[in-house]
Amino acid sequence: METKLYSLCEPHHFSSHFGVPITNPNSHVRLSQSSKSSFFCSQRVSLKLGFRSSSQIFVSKSISDGESSASSTIEREKEEDSVGSVKPIYVPTPPNRELRTPHSGYHFDGSTRKFFEGWYFKMSIPERRESFCFMYSVENPAFPKKLTALEVAQYGPRFTGVGAQILGPGDKYICQYSEESQNFWANRHELMLGNTFIAKNELKPPNDEVPPQEFDKRVLEGFQVTPLWHQGFIRDDGRSNYVETVKTARWEYSTRPVYGWGSVDSKQKSTAGWLAAFPVFEPHWQICMAGGLSTGWIEWDGERFEFQNAPSYSEKNWGGAFPRKWFWVQCNVFEGASGEVALTAGGGLRQLPGLTETFENAALIAVHYGGVFYEFVPWIGVVYWEITPWGYWNISADNGAYMVELEATTTDSGTTLRAPTLEAGLAPACKDTCFGVLKLQIWERRYDGSKGKLILDVTSNMAALEVGGGPWFNTWKAKTSTPEVLQRALRVPIDAEGIFNFLPLFKPPGL
Repeated sequence: METKLYSLCEPHHFSSHFGVPITNPNSHVRLSQSSKSSFFCSQRVSLKLGFRSSSQIFVSKSISDGESSASSTIEREKEEDSVGSVKPIYVPTPPNRELRTPHSGYHFDGSTRKFFEGWYFKMSIPERRESFCFMYSVENPAFPKKLTALEVAQYGPRFTGVGAQILGPGDKYICQYSEESQNFWANRHELMLGNTFIAKNELKPPNDEVPPQEFDKRVLEGFQVTPLWHQGFIRDDGRSNYVETVKTARWEYSTRPVYGWGSVDSKQKSTAGWLAAFPVFEPHWQICMAGGLSTGWIEWDGERFEFQNAPSYSEKNWGGAFPRKWFWVQCNVFEGASGEVALTAGGGLRQLPGLTETFENAALIAVHYGGVFYEFVPWIGVVYWEITPWGYWNISADNGAYMVELEATTTDSGTTLRAPTLEAGLAPACKDTCFGVLKLQIWERRYDGSKGKLILDVTSNMAALEVGGGPWFNTWKAKTSTPEVLQRALRVPIDAEGIFNFLPLFKPPGL
């Protein structure tokens, strides 16, 4: 196979504030050409990234889908050596790692109540203006197989199983789902999970983190992910005829966390406050890694993407079901930044606990910039938003010390993704794009409530945007409406994780 190297971007000089080594100040794409196919260089992109030290990407012709699932580890290693030089280094997850956030673990408590947990991992390739979004979910794990008629009569109808979805370059999509979860595992206190859809040679599937070679030996189709490592192979199961799909996807990459959820020199925070330690005000939401740097490779739709220090992100949800209606914005690739920047914003119409159907408007905006955490949450201010059914997101907030505003638009048609629902299980429920055009600004707040010194003014054309649930008949213009008693409770500086560390027998799962 002939391999040629094409320069895709001009050299950039990125901040090394967090000590990440700069392996090469140039960004390149490696394209492999065979007698059967050829590739061309994508449109030039020149972004001063607000979140990374250096980045390289290589793209090569991958082995065919038919060969991919049957190839041995040795064969794949030979191919890796022939098409590129990026080899991610596996490091087992250490105990008490730095930047671990509360709620990194698995929250299932063993009960038969309706329950789901979902995880989201995104890795961006600025040189190609493309992203990979990995989504995993487990539903009602108290029932490892589809409910029997007797169980339905006893507990009511439930949707069960494990799903793996990926939204990738070209807005293409892949989904593999099983109604059974007996081969799913997750760690009670750390961001570690995996599933085996099909085991190799009738070997026992893993039930914990294993080295990459061991995973390849035992798992034919499945995945494992930790804060530092992510690998897998899945095959589309044909259930997504509404979107362009790829047949298979294989990946293996390491990640170095840079931002958790909070300032880098402080204790990391619970995204939804200390009350998230209890099964109320569901669903809950935790950003596990607001920003990181990933190195490795992904085989996707006949191409092999290799990358170094690519911006990455992870978050999770858990509870009874997703909100009735929601919106979401996330980005850590910016132009115009003098330091690392990571943005997450989101909100939804969430049911409050009680005998009556009472809902609240909940939302937040949070920005990590230069190691500092700027948090705008409804218990220390008000968040405002105006979101159209598709194409426009405007969100602003004031926390008494700072003011923030973001505006995002897209002309991309978006891709319909699945989410756990009470009505239909893992079903199409939201629409996403990773091609959002975004402007983000933060000001110091003057004593009279006006905007003072401009702290941050950045833009991006790689924002991830989402709307979900519904109905979305018209523009949703609202502000947070958290009850006063709840605001007061959340303002109390309670370290729930620290308290339960002294009482480990009573520590809730996941915390």
